[in-house]
Amino acid sequence: MSKLPPALAAVPFPVIGSPLFIISNPKLVIAQCIAGVVGSMPALNARPASQLDEWLSEITEGLAAHNKAHPDKPAAPFAINQIVHKSNDRLEHDMAMCVKYKVPIIITSLGAREEINQAAHSYGGVVLHDIINNKFAHKAIEKGADGLVAVAAGAGGHAGVKSPFALIQEIRQWFDGPLALSGSIASGQAILAALAMGADFAYIGSAFIATEEARASEDYKQCIVDSNSDDIVYSNLFTGVHGNYLAPSIRNAGMDPDNLPESDPSKMDFGGEKTKAWKDIWGCGQGIGAINKVLSTADMVAQFKREFAEAKARMMRY
Repeated sequence: MSKLPPALAAVPFPVIGSPLFIISNPKLVIAQCIAGVVGSMPALNARPASQLDEWLSEITEGLAAHNKAHPDKPAAPFAINQIVHKSNDRLEHDMAMCVKYKVPIIITSLGAREEINQAAHSYGGVVLHDIINNKFAHKAIEKGADGLVAVAAGAGGHAGVKSPFALIQEIRQWFDGPLALSGSIASGQAILAALAMGADFAYIGSAFIATEEARASEDYKQCIVDSNSDDIVYSNLFTGVHGNYLAPSIRNAGMDPDNLPESDPSKMDFGGEKTKAWKDIWGCGQGIGAINKVLSTADMVAQFKREFAEAKARMMRY
């Protein structure tokens, strides 16, 4: 295991809830943190931009109130995801809000920017950068990120294509800092497997869509419950970056999930008109076969913990 900075060392259970575009909100983030895992959301989920100030206030005050009432069981820290691609014209504003509230963990995506890392470090924040291969991992650390989120094959959202075994072992040959693994993790057994491979945290997104607190439609949540890895389609049509999506939602939009056109990757779009046109296309990872009902966030994390303990006990035989 890595030597972790204080914000990450304080996480009671080795899980980071990944930032879910549109779906993550303060209610879900607070529930995740109180359950003992890192809760996160994209800054861009707050619309208009001024709402981010209100949401960060709600999260920080909610967690402070919990910690005051439960000093023996403090909440995990929370994270805010920043899309650092040039198409994000809110980045400067949103990062200023993170500095104002001293957000403990910043998760950066789609580009590594030294000034963003420096802004987080100015108040003691930790930066995790998500990457899909070893080359991008090197660049992220060279530009000042503290840790990495290795996005392997099967992850929801903008997923990579590398096996988690290959990706983790390549990174661990040169990097001994904080490392989270993303890709088809939706059970306590998978969390333990991530740690066994050399990760410090499992990075879980799709499972949390099927929670009571998530800001997703009931149809979306039920589709996750009813689906498995055979229902996941890998395409770059919807944002310009390859990602995994639920085939039933693509069919409902009048398209054939087996015959989708390619998009121009130079015209990436996150939250603009193109994204709005595909608002009913549901992102999801391949691990959802483990999800068989919609639960509260607290119950889902409790289930992960039980499965993790049972799997760990089984492994003790070896």
